[in-house]
Amino acid sequence: MIKTRFYRLAIWVILMALLGGCASTSVSGLQATEIIYRDWEGVMPQSVLDDFTKETGIKVNFQPYPSPEEAVADIKSGKICDLIVLENQLIPPLVANGTLAEPNYKNIPNFNNIAANFRDLTYDPGNRHSVPYSWGTTGLIYAGDKISQPITRWADLWNLKPGEKIVGWNLPRYMLGMTLKSLGYSINSTNPQELEHAFAKLIELKPHLVMVDWEAGVTAANIMKDPAVVAGIAESDDVSAAKSQNVKMTYILPAEGALLWGDNYVIPSASTKKEAAEKFINFLLRADIAARIITEDGYWLPNDAAMPLLDTSLRNNKVIFPDQKDIQNAEILLPLDDQGEKLYQDVWQRFLDAQP
Repeated sequence: MIKTRFYRLAIWVILMALLGGCASTSVSGLQATEIIYRDWEGVMPQSVLDDFTKETGIKVNFQPYPSPEEAVADIKSGKICDLIVLENQLIPPLVANGTLAEPNYKNIPNFNNIAANFRDLTYDPGNRHSVPYSWGTTGLIYAGDKISQPITRWADLWNLKPGEKIVGWNLPRYMLGMTLKSLGYSINSTNPQELEHAFAKLIELKPHLVMVDWEAGVTAANIMKDPAVVAGIAESDDVSAAKSQNVKMTYILPAEGALLWGDNYVIPSASTKKEAAEKFINFLLRADIAARIITEDGYWLPNDAAMPLLDTSLRNNKVIFPDQKDIQNAEILLPLDDQGEKLYQDVWQRFLDAQP
């Protein structure tokens, strides 16, 4: 009798474990009915999110973030998210502390559409924790009707006349990066002497700077409606924004070298819906969907399969798809170690506190 009860109990325990395992799979697998997706406001076309839901039955709960850094802080604090878009330099620290899951590429066969040059990069060898999403350039934009001479270099910003203003971002890596580049240094330099040189140089520019917080919807085109603002640090999408607002501007990649940025899809390790997130990534990498994102947003997606589906005028748009010769001196923003991060933050705070 005791043995019979023991065997019944053992069988019951095994069955409950199996049922529990099935329940876990139904939540974390493709049976999920909703995933939380985080990105900049207004970047991903809503029609793409809606079509994914129509095809799969999985709702995309889009939660825009004010900045990727704040999104990182959220997931570190335990806020649930199933898929998030993060810049290259933010990924290695999250990998090191176990914050990011490893995608199962059996669920993402459309990863084969990603151009070979954008795979297996230094910030995430083997793409073990990230899937490339978009890339672009950071250069300069200027109003030819407001300025006496065309701008061709970062260094030209230091030749402005008194009273002329330029748009700057409240982002230390970009502002210090372009200043380092103007001096012939790497945008990723952690040499204290080079950063001190950049600090002194940027202080010279401070009287001309109109500083803005980089966020969705804030572009150089908005600020350059001010007659005093003649130029600014900008991204390629500022060009389309300028056209839509009938603002005449020219976008250039400075001769010293543009700054290259990249965004990636990552899945937080705390997500309970990993397979559904992978299904969504696979959908976004599909040729027709990637082509739609490029067409509507004007961002450079390194998706080879999407290129033949683009309008010829878009494929030939050198702002979105620059020639190799125009980016030969460009550099990718790379992650810094803890000491490098502290060095940049200290220099940047001194710049913010300094009187011009």
